[in-house]
Parts: sequence; C-alpha cells; structure tokens
Amino acid sequence: MSETNPAAAEVAAPHRYTAVVAGEIEARWQDFWDAEGTYAAPNPSGDLAGDAELAAKPKKFIMDMFPYPSGTGLHVGHPLGYIATDVFARYQRMTGHNVLHTLGFDAFGLPAEQHAVATGEHPRVTTEAAINNMRSQLRRLGLGHDKRRSFATIDPDYYKWTQWIFLQIFNSWYDGEANKARPIAELIAQFESGERAVPGGGSWSALSAAERADVLGDHRLAYASDAPVNWCPGLGTVLANEEVTADGRSERGNFPVFKAKLRQWNMRITAYADRLLDDLNELDWPEAIKLQQRNWIGRSEGARVDFPIDGERITVFTTRPDTLFGATYMVLAPEHPLVDKFTPDAWPEGTHDVWTGGHATPADAVTAYRAQATSKSDVERQAEAKDKTGVFIGSYATNPVNGERIPVFIADYVLMGYGTGAIMAVPAGDQRDFEFARAFELPIRCVVEPTDGRGTDTSIWEDAFGSYDAKVVNSAGEGVSLDGLGVVEAKARITEWLERTGIGEGTVNFRLRDWLFSRQRYWGEPFPIVYDEDGAAHALPESMLPLELPEVEDYSPRTFEPDDADTQPETPLSRNADWVNVTLDLGDGRGPRPYRRETNTMPNWAGSCWYELRYLDPHNSEKLVDPQIEQYWMGPREGQPHGGVDLYVGGAEHAVLHLLYARFWSKVLFDLGHVSSAEPFHRLFNQGMIQAFVYRDSRGFAVPATEVEERDGAYYYQGEKVSRLLGKMGKSLKNAVTPESICEEYGADTLRLYEMAMGPLDVSRPWDTRAVVGQFRLLQRLWRNVVDEASGEVTVVDAEPAEDTLRALHKAIEGVRQDLEGMRFNTAIAKVTELNNHLTKVGGPVSRPVAEALVLLVAPLAPHIAEELWRKLGHGDSVVHQDFPVADPAYVVDEAVTCVVQIKGKVKARLEVSPAISEAELEKVALADEKVVAALAGAAIRKVIVRAPKLVNIVT
Repeated sequence: MSETNPAAAEVAAPHRYTAVVAGEIEARWQDFWDAEGTYAAPNPSGDLAGDAELAAKPKKFIMDMFPYPSGTGLHVGHPLGYIATDVFARYQRMTGHNVLHTLGFDAFGLPAEQHAVATGEHPRVTTEAAINNMRSQLRRLGLGHDKRRSFATIDPDYYKWTQWIFLQIFNSWYDGEANKARPIAELIAQFESGERAVPGGGSWSALSAAERADVLGDHRLAYASDAPVNWCPGLGTVLANEEVTADGRSERGNFPVFKAKLRQWNMRITAYADRLLDDLNELDWPEAIKLQQRNWIGRSEGARVDFPIDGERITVFTTRPDTLFGATYMVLAPEHPLVDKFTPDAWPEGTHDVWTGGHATPADAVTAYRAQATSKSDVERQAEAKDKTGVFIGSYATNPVNGERIPVFIADYVLMGYGTGAIMAVPAGDQRDFEFARAFELPIRCVVEPTDGRGTDTSIWEDAFGSYDAKVVNSAGEGVSLDGLGVVEAKARITEWLERTGIGEGTVNFRLRDWLFSRQRYWGEPFPIVYDEDGAAHALPESMLPLELPEVEDYSPRTFEPDDADTQPETPLSRNADWVNVTLDLGDGRGPRPYRRETNTMPNWAGSCWYELRYLDPHNSEKLVDPQIEQYWMGPREGQPHGGVDLYVGGAEHAVLHLLYARFWSKVLFDLGHVSSAEPFHRLFNQGMIQAFVYRDSRGFAVPATEVEERDGAYYYQGEKVSRLLGKMGKSLKNAVTPESICEEYGADTLRLYEMAMGPLDVSRPWDTRAVVGQFRLLQRLWRNVVDEASGEVTVVDAEPAEDTLRALHKAIEGVRQDLEGMRFNTAIAKVTELNNHLTKVGGPVSRPVAEALVLLVAPLAPHIAEELWRKLGHGDSVVHQDFPVADPAYVVDEAVTCVVQIKGKVKARLEVSPAISEAELEKVALADEKVVAALAGAAIRKVIVRAPKLVNIVT
C-alpha cells in the first residue's frame, strides 16, 4: 500500500483508520454517551447502607480548576489538564469506583465587562456564547463529564447560593475561645445577658441601632470598613493585594495602582490564619504550594509593645522584644491613622534640618511625603537596595523600658499591611533601620554583642548585626535587666516584664490581611445587603434570594486618567436609582421601610470559592447541598481527616488566591454545620504548561508561526529573518493551535494521546504539530491489529496466545496500571505502544484475549477508538464501565535475566539465570561457567563481588 499516494491507499484499504474515520467514530460515540448518560454519577439516596450497589463501590471525586469562558476559545494548551483528569477518571471507573467528574464555568469576569463597555452588548450574551463554544470544543475531545452537574457562576440559581454563603459569613463571628465561627445571634445574646461586656461599658439595650451595628461590625466575618485599599483609577475599581503586580500595577490592564482610603467590604480571613496554616499539614498538595501559602499567611511570634506619646500610645509588634533597649526612633507607615493626630502645627525646638525634608511645618512635610509614597507599590517600598526616605512628624514617643524620648518618623518602608503599621527601629540589628539611621543622623545603639569581632562601637560599623546566637548587652533599666542573657532567655524575660507592667504582651502576628471583597463593577454577584437611613447594613432574607443584576444603560464603572489618584469609585449599579432605592419588609418586625442597596459587586473569586459543593447537588433549590450527598463525596475518611475533593488539577498560579479563599469559605461552612468537610481539596496536582515557539520580527512584533520558514537553522517570515523563543501559546502571540485543527487532521483520540505523551504531566513541554502524527500511527497500528483494512472484518482469533505474547501483555497491564494510578500518562502510553508493536512484529491474527485486553488498556487514553473496537469485538455494552485488566504475576516476572560476569572489570561471560537466584548460587554458577574458567586460566581469586541477579565481578 502506498504511503505517498493517499488516494491509492484509500482504494487498497477502504477500512483504514483515517482522520475521516476517526471523526465519524468520535461523533457517533459522543452522541451515544450523551444519549445514554454514560458518565452520570449516582448520588446516594436515603440510607447508603441500603443501597448495596453504590455502597460496594468506593467513590472518587475528580475536579479541574474552573475555566473562564474566553470569547477567543481554546487552544491546544488549555485542555492539557482536562484530558489528564479525564484519563484518570476513566481509569478509576474501570477499577470499580463511582466517579464524579464534571466541569462548570467561572463566568463572571472583567473581559466580558470590558467588551460590554466597548460595544454595549450585555456581558451575559457574550459570556453565554463563549460558554457554548467552549462546551462544543470540550465535547469534541470526548471528555467524560457528568453534564447534568454542569453550570455557570452567572446562573441565578447558582449565585443565589453564593449570596446565601455571603450572608452566613456576614451573620457569623469568630469565637477565639471555641476556635470556630458561630452565628452572630449567639454573640448578641452574650451582649444582652451581660455574659460579654459591651465595649466602652454600659448595657446593650442602651445602645442605639447604629451603635449596635458598629459593635457587631467589629466582630462579623464579613464587614464593611474604611481602610487603605488598592485604588486603580484606570479600571475604576479597587483591587485585592493579590491582583496588584510587583511593580504596583493592575494585573489586568497594567494600570497604575494607588493607596487610598475607601469604605469596602472585607472578609475576616485573618481569624482563620492558624487553622489555615495547621491544616496544610494534612493535605496532599505539592510542597511548593504549601510553602507559598505558609509564606503568604506569614505567622511570626513576638510581643506587642505600647510606646507612650502625648498621653496616648503607639502600639508596635516586634519579633525581637529583647532589643527594646536598642530602639532609638519609631517609624509609622505614611497611611497610619495616628499620623495626623500626632502631627503638630510647628516643628519642635531643636529639630534637625535633615528630618524636615525642607518643609516649613510638619503637616506640609507629611502631606508631601504621603503623596510620594502613594505612587509606589509595596514591593518598591520595601526594596532592600533603594535609598531610605522619610520625614519626622514633629512628635516624640517614649521608649517604655528606659524612658528615653525617641522621634517618630513616617517612611515608606513600613507598611500598614503588616503588623500594626508601626515599628520600633533598632538600627544596630536591622539593615533597613541601620541605613535609615545613617541617612537621618539617628543614634545606633548596640544591644546584641557581635560575634564577628567588630566590637560594640557602632560608629565604625558598615552594616547592622543581628543574631540569635549572641549575648544581650547595654540592656538594663529600672525594673528589668537583660545583660548577659542569651536571646531566647532575654525574649522570655522582657515579655514577662511587659505583661506584668501592662506595657505589652506576648503575641502572634500574621502577614495575612483581611480579604478585600468589593469591586466597583457591574458584572459580578450583587451583595444581598441593604442600608437603612442610619447607614446600618441589613441582610436580605433568604426568600429574597437571588438578588439579580438589574439592567443598566452603561456597564462601565467610571474610569479616570490612570495617574489621577485623587478620584473616587462610581459603580454602574449606583446609576440605577430605581434598583438602588427600594422599600422592603425584611421580616424583622419593623414592616416595610426604605433602604438603599449595596452598589458594589462581589469579586470574581466569590463563585469559585464553593463550586465543588454545587457539583454534588446542582439542582437543589432548598439547600446549599444535601448533607448526606456532601458527606458521601467529600466527608472525612481514612487518610483524609478534613475531607475534600479526591483530586484537584489546575495551575500553580492560584496558590494564594483561589485556593486560600476557597479554604476559608470551607472552614466557615464547616464551623456553622453546613458541611462535613473542613477543607475543599484534599489532593492537589499542578499540571505544567504546553508552550510554543514565538517568532518576532525586527520590531519585536509577533508574526504568524504557521507562516515562518526554517532555512539553514534560521527562521524567516515573508523573507525577513525573525527571532524564535519558546514561550506561552496564545492568540496575541500568533502561535496558537486550535484543538479543532488537530481533530480535523488526525482525530480527537490522537490529540489526547499526543498531549499525554509529550512528557510528565507536571512539567511544561513544547508543542510540535509535526510530532502529532506519531500517535496517529499508533492508533492506526492498533486498528490493524483488530480490523482488516480491506474488508473491515475483525481479524482476531480464539487461539491461545504464545507465551512471549502473554508475558508482553501482562507486563504492559502491570505497568499501565501503575502509571495510570500515578498519573504518569506518558509512560503508560509508551507501554501500550510497546505491546502494540510486539503484536505487529509477531504478525498474524491477534488472539482475542490479547486484543480485548489491549483495547481496555487504551480505553482511558483514547476512548473513541476503544469503544468502536470493543463493539467490533462483539460486546454489547460500553467499554467505559468494563473492568480494567489485571496482570497475572506469573507472567510479569521474567523467566530469566542476563547476568554479566566481569574479570578485572572486563566482561568475560553472560549467563541466563533466574531473577530469584541467591548471591551464593549465582557465584557458584559464574565460577563454574566454561568461559569464566578459561578466562581465569588458574589465576588466584582475591574477591568475588556479587550483585544478584545481574552482576558478578571477579578480582584476581
């Protein structure tokens, strides 16, 4: 048959496996699977113990990270993780598991809103069109999803429960003694009964409604507050810290981001910091992701210390209270709320010129410096190499351990987002403080004896010295002395003294900040919150959910010049007066009253914080999730003490965004008794990325990769030489390859095999369209081993296979099983290829048991051709739920292995021996071998080194 003449080949082999045949097979079986509900995973109903069939099956809940339905559709890099989870899910079904595997869409997002702003087309229209296109693309890949369970976060039936969860969080507080969230009603009862003191004294009944709301707001897990936020005028919205790049710009749009003080909704995730840290230990996650979360939460132990100032105090947190005697000045973050309070009208007498920044008054200096600091990102402000800047605010605090008056500065290297936003500066022990002290001519006092020989005279020091392995010096005052103590002992002594004198206390601090939960956008979940005439927030009753988005004429928040920091948000919802201003009866006994709706919307993270629960019970309109169903799929069990999804696959870029937020929501729902799982995802797997070559012209612009020619090791586009660099795949880089194009040329099964065979799943790998044909040929050889290409008839025979074929088969079964269990799909494909090649090489009709086992091995990886061949082999039921083959141990172990015999390092003989041979027996056999005896020629043997069963080394 001619490979160079496709037409002739088609005539000679009309039943050959071609791209056209593959497409027909794939379309037919996809329709069949949909019609039959092949991938529908049953939920328990009633008593699981009474459902014998379901109770006998172990369950497996497998998830992909939520995709965002982009209007540009998928390229071949996107489905990598989806194909991997599909292969794994299919294998789990074939090994007897009840598998839940589905896919929904994280559909609220800025791109659809930006398109709506530009075109006036409702974001729902473009989003739903994108979802339909993406569903079509994914269906063509043959993904075995339970489609009954799919949804999008923009569905009102879905975001009704997102709003409901928000209200659970809003109506909860964190009880530190019980170490869990509790309903806010229980806190109110404590205030009413006097069990808990009302802040400021007095009785709960004496407080006005607004005052009670303020007190409760200080405890609620969801609360509104005036706080420093990341304001992005170019987008017209505030951003969470995680949405701001290292250079102080918005992740989307690359606009400048400024610090501003605005009233926003927050989630008190900090209350869960310890539990978020501790429970990581029980999760089966990559250590790199655990480390990122630990660093982001940033737990540190130290002490809180109060520094008196003008009859009040500035509180600092320090991890080194043993260095208190070395504090010679204080620094506040420019945004610190006490700065204005302690900034006098005039400079105090004796103020150093270098401290004033050249300004006539402290207020002028503070205003100018704040404007300078606002334009910098947190990363820029903390850069180690930059010159230290700051300004004296005109006031002095008192060092509580020695009574010394120390000046108070503001400086941009101190952030409100860490600790208390204030530091005690110990320049001898901290490099940033050292550089600041040198720049502003401030004292540097050595309080930890250097161990590097530099001595205690700081005037000759070139840098700071800090150590835990040293003695404390120059640290004696009234009532306490640390001199001569080691650092650990000194920390304990000073902390005890601080607590005894009421000046401070030992405490734990976290880098983690509360989660900023407001966005000034239209396309997001509306808050189920209204405000009364006093500005107090009220929750909508559950009967009013979902609160749906109203129609608006303009979808854009008001945006400003990107560099205009002196602006305020104006949301699209705020312009719809009929929706904003309403009269409602909230069922609280007060009857109908006028209210004002919240006009911010939730961030796009909200919908993905709990979607795993909706997959379990997607059509439940009465409950978030049926408790029995949740317990079955996600409840704690052996090896999973906190419960959660059995396997969660997605990108490592979500380490401290989605994953941390979802864990927080799960813990709140667990505390309130709504779920049995305290963690959402037990096992996490981060897939790598499919990369592609990017070609750029002399201007640096990307050119179409498909039109680039390679000549003599160089690359040319329309005759011009271009550069080539391996990078991301994407439409903007003009190197995207669509799944449809590969499916048209080779079929979906080939695409699936190629993506899985490219390399280990967790490693990035380059795409090469020319290499796809290799997997296509594997499927063609598989087809020929079962089907006659000329007649279309099945060629297998019922004869017993030869022993070498049995050994090849069972080794493949054993290896593929292990590889699929370990998600080593590339090596599983290599083992299938090896078996298939063995059958091709042996030639002749393939034995039916071998052919059937081979089809079952291929089924998780290439399900369409497997389903087709399974039916051709005479089976009436789907291959999807067949039992995966089990290897016979007798055929897995080699009958004999080759042992190399060396004399003085040179190979003299090769012996065929049993793999179970002992070292003593192998030595005996080797020394008796004719070739070995001849090579020794009577030489005395000094030593025999045996490594059974493969090596004997004789030293003469």
